[in-house]
Amino acid sequence: MPLTFALGAALVLAAAIGVSLGALGAGGSIITLPVLVYVAGIPAHTAISMSLVIVGATSLFGAYLHYRHGQVYARAVLMLGAAGMAGAFFGSSLTHLVSEDILMLSFAALMLGSGMAMLRKKPDANLLPRCSPPRCLTIGAAVGVLTGFLGVGGGFLIVPALIIFGGLAPKTAVGSSLAIIGLNSAAGLLGHLRYAGIDWKLTAAFLAVAVLGMALGAKICTQISQQALQRTFAWFIIAVAVVIGGVNLR
Repeated sequence: MPLTFALGAALVLAAAIGVSLGALGAGGSIITLPVLVYVAGIPAHTAISMSLVIVGATSLFGAYLHYRHGQVYARAVLMLGAAGMAGAFFGSSLTHLVSEDILMLSFAALMLGSGMAMLRKKPDANLLPRCSPPRCLTIGAAVGVLTGFLGVGGGFLIVPALIIFGGLAPKTAVGSSLAIIGLNSAAGLLGHLRYAGIDWKLTAAFLAVAVLGMALGAKICTQISQQALQRTFAWFIIAVAVVIGGVNLR
């Protein structure tokens, strides 16, 4: 695995992937997929499988760090995770039916809508969780399908869903999201391995750097307010959605 300038830049950005996941509970695949495709030069369908490995493993490590601070809501994780894994496996079979441009534009559209919803929602740390089985299983299945289809952990949808529909405080939504992302990514990966291989050496290098970034991101999450965390997350995914949409509409 020769270290080219592009690969070096991609590995540096892998640290940002970990920081984003640790601090925001999302953003890993939002960064990982474009970095693998546009910086490292990996075909989109192969990059999706690699992204699921990198984001899934990094997220599980992050979930453990947040769990130590009491920032994981087990009920939501179990219900959204179980439904999401089934949805992700199904969604993975849809990826190869559409073009790369459609994949990336779908990605951007979902991110934009999610970010706008987050800006409209005011965080309430005193609101009790309301993750009823019908609500959480439905949300989990829908996010899971998108996870498998787009090769994303789904945090950019899971965090808003946990806050808006599940009644979780932003920091608890972040920790819970990481656990769900790990489960969804594993199921999506099983589906994608039927269609595409993985460059395991490059994937391992990305993963090692991302895990280091995760530790920093989890620390940042404990230092900022609930409102600042939510607004930062919203503007982050809106900005990336605009960039990805612009690249693919040219």
